[in-house]
Amino acid sequence: MNKNSFLKKYTRPLVCLIIVLVFFTMFTIRLIDWQLVQGEYYREEVSTRANYVLTSSPTRGEIVDVNGEVIAANTTNYTLVLDKLYIGSDMSINDVIVEMFELLSHRDSKWIDELPIILTAGGYGFTEGSEYELESLRSGEFLDLGVYSTASEYLDAFAKRYDVENMEDKTLQRNIISVRYNMEIKGFDATTPYTFAEHLDEDTVAIVSEYSQNKPYMDIVATYDRVCVDGTLMPHILGNTGALTAEEYEENKDKGYAYNDIIGKYGIEYAAEEYLRGKTGKKTVSKTSDGTVVSVVDVEPAKPGNTVYLTIDNDLQRVANASLAENIVAARQNGIDTCLQRGDKLNGEDCTAGAAVMLSVKDFSVLACASYPTFDLTKYTDSDYYLSLLEDKALPLYDRALQGGFAPGSVVKPIVALAALEEEVVTEYTPIFCSQHYDYYPSNVVNCMFYHGNVDMSSAITQSCNYYFADVGRQLGIETMYLYFEKVGLGEYTGVEVGESAGTLAGRDSYSWQAGNTVQAAIGQSDNNFTPMQLATYCATIANNGVRYRTHMINKITTYDRSEVVMYNDPEKPEIVETLDVDKYNLTVVQNAMRNVVASDYGTAYYSFADFPIDVAGKTGTAENSGSDHCVFIGYAPADKPEVAVAVLLEHGAKGVYAMDVARDLLNAYFYPETLAESTTNATE
Repeated sequence: MNKNSFLKKYTRPLVCLIIVLVFFTMFTIRLIDWQLVQGEYYREEVSTRANYVLTSSPTRGEIVDVNGEVIAANTTNYTLVLDKLYIGSDMSINDVIVEMFELLSHRDSKWIDELPIILTAGGYGFTEGSEYELESLRSGEFLDLGVYSTASEYLDAFAKRYDVENMEDKTLQRNIISVRYNMEIKGFDATTPYTFAEHLDEDTVAIVSEYSQNKPYMDIVATYDRVCVDGTLMPHILGNTGALTAEEYEENKDKGYAYNDIIGKYGIEYAAEEYLRGKTGKKTVSKTSDGTVVSVVDVEPAKPGNTVYLTIDNDLQRVANASLAENIVAARQNGIDTCLQRGDKLNGEDCTAGAAVMLSVKDFSVLACASYPTFDLTKYTDSDYYLSLLEDKALPLYDRALQGGFAPGSVVKPIVALAALEEEVVTEYTPIFCSQHYDYYPSNVVNCMFYHGNVDMSSAITQSCNYYFADVGRQLGIETMYLYFEKVGLGEYTGVEVGESAGTLAGRDSYSWQAGNTVQAAIGQSDNNFTPMQLATYCATIANNGVRYRTHMINKITTYDRSEVVMYNDPEKPEIVETLDVDKYNLTVVQNAMRNVVASDYGTAYYSFADFPIDVAGKTGTAENSGSDHCVFIGYAPADKPEVAVAVLLEHGAKGVYAMDVARDLLNAYFYPETLAESTTNATE
């Protein structure tokens, strides 16, 4: 091998080896420097760093009707936020607050002021209605003051607590105290920013954004306010949202809620909270002991909440609201006129409230659910408006459709009849002689409106004979009777997602029971108290051949952009709650009798539906109480192939025609929706 060949063979590997050795030596020297020479420095650096997990609130999901028409949504709210994490150790919180006051003063923007103490011409005073908050402040946790402490004594204690006792400008002193106090009760810390001002206009946002570019502790944050498109459409059902209370925070903090988060308070906003809320965003911030932020890492972006589709049709809901209000006014005016003309009282002059419900017989989904009087959800948080609602004797906040318990009157007669047939108490043809006054129990005489003579089951339902059902109920017995009531949903929770009452079932829920009470229960009196939602469910069960489904208001839940279905109440696969194990023939007897209530000349609902183009089956009812009788109507249509069931109740309505008119309006709107478009067009011309 010659010299050149040798060099060629070994030079390249040698060069590579030298390069590797050089890099290894440099790395070793650097490692020694890090670990031995500067090791203490880096250990101190790491030990003085702190990691903070900051959260960001997601956009709340929308609530829409069955057709996707928005009911509750969000509007952007620009807020000025103070972030404690970015305030250096050499900075004073009070100085930062003053800086923010000055910044907003140039724009005439208002900051959040919730201190229950105000500065007056004569000194200091307490805000109206602040007694509960002042009681909390007097506790040792805050100020440890006496019950009779003055507003000035409160301010002095606050001034000492927040290090502003020597401040000469009393207005500025009081304002700093207000912010510091609010910071404290809102849990302001390194992971919980404080909202200093909200609802900033665009000009203020632009100015503050520019000013805060070199002020990392100030930030303009886009949040979202919940808005209701029509506050009077379904306020009892929709519900509202609000900041977590201390109690709610304790209940929900393990679910990832922050102290200042928004949560559903009642209604669908509450019932669908887990879907509407969305997922909180998270980021990790590393900060040194001198307040320097060294890194910000987005761990997880916020995810918007889901869109909740209701089963309610907004158009049908509007009809229910309008017709209910119109007929309640008409019933009351008729009562007043009757009283003036004849001097008769208790003819509806005290009618001020009612409820109406429409269900789909196919799956018991709620198509409309109205309660009157109602209120405007967009004004609900206004303290004066809310106080007026509380003081209103008509109780507009009371959801009569879902929580109101009312004696049902004669609308229970179809289920009593079915029970009597099944238990072989009578046949459909068994005659019972009505002499108008049923006095089997002298202490519990049942009166009938007319002297009917011999009546069988069909005519007893058609003409609503109290005598017949008092006798049938006596033979049937209360225990058997209420078992059938339960099966059709009376005295039972219907399953609807928002808060409802179970009602009261005579016999089962009564403290004491006398034999004579049974005859009253059989005609819908005694202790029987049911909600209009239960009455609609009961009616739908009869229409559905004895099969009771879970009544529900949520159709489906999708992602925020509506592109993917998260949950779906399939109308083809409704949830069965109960099935009446009855003879089909017996059920048909009852259904035909309900049809005669509307179709027969002798039927109690004949004149209200005489010219209605679709066959309706139904039952009327009047229930005695301390004022004018409640008037009730339940019905379903078409009678031969039911699609929808309705229940209407007018408190102290006296005359059933007004309840039937509401039902007719709803049925007309359902079967002839084109009339809605025509009426809307005419109204706007």
